[in-house]
Amino acid sequence: MALSRRSLVTFNQRPASGTGGTPAPATRPQGARRDDGLSDVMTPIKPERFGYEQARHLLWRAGFGGTASQVQTLVTWGPEKSVDYLLNAEAVPFDQPTDDLFNRDIMRPPTAEERQLAAAARRGQDEETLARLRLMRQQAERQDRQQIGDVQRWWLRRMIETPRPLEEKMTLFWHGHFATNYRSIENSYHMFAQNELFRRHALGNFGELLFGIIRDPAMLAYLNNNQSRRGRPNENLAREIMELFALGLGNYTERDIKEGARALTGYTFDDDRFVFLEQNHDDGPKTILGVSGRLDGDGFVKAILAQRGCSTFIARKLYAFFAGDLPPDERWDERAVAPEKLRAVRTLAAALLEARYDLKPALRRLFLSEHFYSPALMNEQIKSPAVLVVGAVRSLNTPVRDLSILNDALDLMGQNLFFPPSVKGWEGGRSWINTSTLFVRQNLLTFLLTGKKPVGYDATADTQKYDPTPLLSELASSGAMGGGDAVNNPAQVVPYLLRLTIGHAPEHAVTTLTDFVRTSGGGITRDTLVGLLLLITAMPEYQLC
Repeated sequence: MALSRRSLVTFNQRPASGTGGTPAPATRPQGARRDDGLSDVMTPIKPERFGYEQARHLLWRAGFGGTASQVQTLVTWGPEKSVDYLLNAEAVPFDQPTDDLFNRDIMRPPTAEERQLAAAARRGQDEETLARLRLMRQQAERQDRQQIGDVQRWWLRRMIETPRPLEEKMTLFWHGHFATNYRSIENSYHMFAQNELFRRHALGNFGELLFGIIRDPAMLAYLNNNQSRRGRPNENLAREIMELFALGLGNYTERDIKEGARALTGYTFDDDRFVFLEQNHDDGPKTILGVSGRLDGDGFVKAILAQRGCSTFIARKLYAFFAGDLPPDERWDERAVAPEKLRAVRTLAAALLEARYDLKPALRRLFLSEHFYSPALMNEQIKSPAVLVVGAVRSLNTPVRDLSILNDALDLMGQNLFFPPSVKGWEGGRSWINTSTLFVRQNLLTFLLTGKKPVGYDATADTQKYDPTPLLSELASSGAMGGGDAVNNPAQVVPYLLRLTIGHAPEHAVTTLTDFVRTSGGGITRDTLVGLLLLITAMPEYQLC
């Protein structure tokens, strides 16, 4: 049984006492060049400087976190092998979705026979037949709304289970970048197909993805390009590609938009297939961003990719998603951005251009850089709802329990998958946190750890009883952390759990958790560990990665 939206917000509405405050600053590594801990170095981090904190940072930013054992594996591998493993997702075996995973015919176009029947009923004012046809359509719409829920839960499970975390993290990135809302197109299969488009190109080539987007039925319907024809071009797709998807404000003119819209006329779809209707295409001469000719949609995309502003725009988006905050495009002002961040963005943009928009070289440059592991960037990014939920399950090994409850919680926390709020996607950052969403975040972690709901327990609380003791396996085997009896020693367990969950062990948190262990009998039992994790996940610091 799924939690109601109202009830999910009502219990555990206050953070545990003694867990407030801001995250304690991490120790500044030797490579930091400024007092604020922001490194200006884009050269690769040295293997000896790639320790537990750096490996954990990489797993959270280039994926959805990991267990202590997984973090230690990356430490053993070193930075280059770790980054290459994440980037080369195709080398990791994992079943890829097939086209028949979901029903593609729920919202199929009417057959010729059905169109003839409807036309005859309208001519003959046959209200009974028209009502029957309307009922069939309404039933299909209800079924499709049920299927989009299935698609949501399927993707959420895939993010939780994938051995290719960066592939799914990039799929999530592209979903927010090329934001498309199911409510506007009302075709769940098209949303699934678009999600697969993002996954196929997740770590591939941005240019190829852009060519795919102008042929994607979900995007064509969402931005009304299926209504665009010669003499009546619709400017929505051309405008959003330039403003939000590829160039950004100030890098194009209104004239470029109008000419781009002409180039995209005739780009539409039939059922699930892209179709180019030559009779609807304006094949006249055009000039787009200084490129002239009888340009079509591909010519439009090529003109965009030829602009240096395109690589800079995508570099900014990637940097903001993986590394550190940047002003949004509408408020972009280089004078307000730290010079270290600007140089990092320019390095990424140059890498994109050099690789002809292949993404891996730029991401590799970022994930291996000293800059990426700057203290000012570590444990400073607010987890999106998806990262919070998926990361909790993956890093703490909690039961999934009920995907419907997790999916409802994502909605309540402001990230309803396949329902971005606008073509701009989710704002992210501080917008993820307010009094309502913070309560849901805490309640959701309580549900994962204990099975407790606002009223009673979920059925999985007994059948999937959470045992966090395996989290201490790395502590038990690590001589550096005390080894042997360390798993029964609160002085070892508390800082160990804090390093795993929030990346560092601030004094106030150590004191609070140690007091909890003492008042709970002084031993480290399963119940004590669950209690410690409940306290930690209620801390403000747990919202960061």
